[in-house]
Amino acid sequence: MKIIGMDLSGPSNTDETVCVVFEEQGALLRLVDFIDGATDRDIVAMLAAVEHCEPVVIGLDAPLSYNPGGGDRPSDKDLRQAIIKAGLHSGSVMTPTMTRMAYLTLRGMGIARLVAAVGSTMFRVVEVHPGGAMVLGGADIEAVKAMKTDGVARQSLLAWLAGEGLQGVARDHATDHYVAACACALAAWKWSRGRSVWYWPACAPYHPYDFAC
Repeated sequence: MKIIGMDLSGPSNTDETVCVVFEEQGALLRLVDFIDGATDRDIVAMLAAVEHCEPVVIGLDAPLSYNPGGGDRPSDKDLRQAIIKAGLHSGSVMTPTMTRMAYLTLRGMGIARLVAAVGSTMFRVVEVHPGGAMVLGGADIEAVKAMKTDGVARQSLLAWLAGEGLQGVARDHATDHYVAACACALAAWKWSRGRSVWYWPACAPYHPYDFAC
């Protein structure tokens, strides 16, 4: 089985999008590929390359739906409460239709549509929250808070991810987007095995994807 983690950015700044591809090997995941600055074309090409190989689980760090009428989805409220209790700031979970989130929501829904358009029945998509996955999974909360600006924090989190079973993730100059993409893969992997640390089920037709950490 392949596990793909995608840390998405809005349609206008795809240079910050990172995709990582892992292969499940028993109780471990081994990194086999990653794309820095992934465009939609890059993502489609990556999906086409793996669609006939084996089951593929894709964890997307972006809202894959929005609440009719705006505001939080029920899942947003529940996850926000969980991460606040764990010590993260409430702003770590933002409403999909907020101005700062609208482009990311657009990109997330667009990528989910592209996954469906590629047409493989082997693909399973889940919305994930990498920060939540790390903190609720036991990573050092101060490192998670600092990972955008602190290289030492990022290295600490990569070491933690390796301890969670993600092999080959070490990078000397890892970006926060790379770390987040790896955490997306971890969340998707746990979801595929029924071991999520936080989970909200899909509620079709408005919210067609599970949301997990």
